[in-house]
Amino acid sequence: MSAQDIILSSGTSELTPAAQVRRKLAKVAKLFDATKCNGCKACQVSCSEWNDLRAPVGSFQGSYQNPMDLSSECWTLMKYQEVERDNKLNWRFTHSACMHCDDPACLTACSTKGAIVQRANGVVDFDSDKCIGCGYCVVACPFDVPRLDPIDQKAYKCTMCSDRIQVGQEPACVKSCITGALKYGTREDMLFIADLRIKELHKRGFTKAGLYNPEGVGGTGMMMILHDVSQPQDYGLPADPKTSVPIKLWQDVVKPLGAAGIIATVAVACLHRITVGRNLVEEDEPAQFDHTHSDKSDKE
Repeated sequence: MSAQDIILSSGTSELTPAAQVRRKLAKVAKLFDATKCNGCKACQVSCSEWNDLRAPVGSFQGSYQNPMDLSSECWTLMKYQEVERDNKLNWRFTHSACMHCDDPACLTACSTKGAIVQRANGVVDFDSDKCIGCGYCVVACPFDVPRLDPIDQKAYKCTMCSDRIQVGQEPACVKSCITGALKYGTREDMLFIADLRIKELHKRGFTKAGLYNPEGVGGTGMMMILHDVSQPQDYGLPADPKTSVPIKLWQDVVKPLGAAGIIATVAVACLHRITVGRNLVEEDEPAQFDHTHSDKSDKE
């Protein structure tokens, strides 16, 4: 993707002027339909294959889920949630990966310029070459997605296969989904498809089915159709994700004030140098002081 497709960069709160954006791109999105997913993990494997990721093989910990969590070597994870409803055990499969928020908390929290960028098509991307491993993005993300690598101490996450998107292909996870639970296209098209699917589910008796596309983060580039949208926690999703107040204060208040303080200090130092000058001591002053002090000592 061209640098001219970047509309927002970490380390600055300034939007890229529209005139500098090389081309207007429609915002893209993935749509995950939990009502169609059978938990086959094809998306998880294809993500690892395409991005050359090799997460360590874990051990059984009471769940079919493996590994048990996302990591720097696992950017897409099929999560298995066991939920009891009406004295029945139900599976809740979740395609866990970066949500590509329209208002990304990770980008807001990052203090390194260009380490995290948001492209004109809505994809939130990491540049590991610029990452300093501070971990602010890990703490800030309301979906608990980015992970620091224990070896190079840099943050990694799903890129929505931006390299494939660049040449007109769909993300690897979508390409490998055999049940049609994953779809890819413009956000407008995905919203239209989701609306049709939800209406169909309502007619079939799933009256609580709905679209998970939280407004607290400005909407997401990965939307989800859930059996019961009023209970997103059943899928391991936060009910009302948003950028925390401390993160917003850090980006919008503390950092600008810090920069202003540094500039003010430099300005005062320059003004003092111009108006007062250096504080010089004449060479004979120390000797004169010593002589006077010596005479007083002799008299005593």
